[in-house]
Amino acid sequence: MQSLLQQPDLIQKLNQLIGQSGITGEDNNRLFLFVIATSHKMPDTLHALIQGSSGSGKTHLLSKIAELMPGERVVKFTRVTENSFYNYDEYFFKGKLICLEDIDGLKEEALFAWRELISNNQLSSSTSQKDENGNIRSAQRIVRGPMASICATTHGQIYEDNMSRLFIIAVDESQEQTARIMNYQKQKAAGLIDAEKEREASALLQNLVRMLKPCKVINPFANQLHLPPQAHKIRRLNELYLAFVKQITIINQYQRKRDQQGRLITQKEDLKTAVTIMFESIFLKVDELDGSLRQFFEALKTYLEEKPNAQQYEFTQREVRQALHISKTQLHRYLYELISLEYLQQTGGYANKGFKYRVSYWDNIQKLRNEIQDYLYNQIDNLAFQSFGTPDGTLQRPSVL
Repeated sequence: MQSLLQQPDLIQKLNQLIGQSGITGEDNNRLFLFVIATSHKMPDTLHALIQGSSGSGKTHLLSKIAELMPGERVVKFTRVTENSFYNYDEYFFKGKLICLEDIDGLKEEALFAWRELISNNQLSSSTSQKDENGNIRSAQRIVRGPMASICATTHGQIYEDNMSRLFIIAVDESQEQTARIMNYQKQKAAGLIDAEKEREASALLQNLVRMLKPCKVINPFANQLHLPPQAHKIRRLNELYLAFVKQITIINQYQRKRDQQGRLITQKEDLKTAVTIMFESIFLKVDELDGSLRQFFEALKTYLEEKPNAQQYEFTQREVRQALHISKTQLHRYLYELISLEYLQQTGGYANKGFKYRVSYWDNIQKLRNEIQDYLYNQIDNLAFQSFGTPDGTLQRPSVL
């Protein structure tokens, strides 16, 4: 077990095991969520919000990641009442992974309590209690963290305060991912998937997590790391970025050097691993469209680009529903948001002919992605120039894990 944790390609092997446990596709997302989930036993915990449309598999992904953590450390909620967080025992949440299967159903008070647990690691409330003589007196009730958390939502925007405290992870809703899932389902139904091997992979990952110990970490490169200036809430994103690098270092603790105070020392390998895994989450903080909305808009543009005079082409809702295989409710939400953000223009609607739409802003998202990616990797190239990397002094960029 420890020999695996000492291997230099540990992160890749962990991702392979995650795939063997039954999570199909979502290569980066599943590894990202796994790293976040492992932080539950550390003093500085991480939190994630999985977003995707209804039926996209976000809850399934959440549940499968939770199964890879030690069972005694996981608490899953399907529903949370307004004041229930305040009524737990003081140390119930400490060192746990909390999974909220549908954050959309949380009332405002419950959402506030969950946010406070994330930000301040404790809830403090004034309540009434009976003393030993039966008299009613005011008392303070405290529920403590820290805890890690993963939750799921169908909406890209809930509360801005919550979004800035979390890593945002968009479910892969592409046709390719759908094909991978369907192929897995068919193989499982045909008896071609060895369920016992999946359970063995899950058990191995659980035991590996149990072997990780809370450690202090120093990042000697922290002062030289910068995020793209276009990112929203960049102060908090910077904090999340450094925290994720720290957690990657902790996962590699059996192969990292320590300083005289016993603290793990972050290596450049940890930096490039962190950037590779969390790039999509960083980019979601740059893009003004949320994950599922961006995926829809890119699919819509690809469809329209095949039309003559695509820049001026007008389409109907029915046309897009049939072309992209999307529900009326979901399409209505996407169109409304894109119109409000001035990516689409609505026309027509006269004499019962219905509305038509056309794209008014053809952004080049791939160009922006490349610019952000170059911005982040070039920093690591420069850090690595003098003593690390290839013979010419540069760092090989990793492929998607």
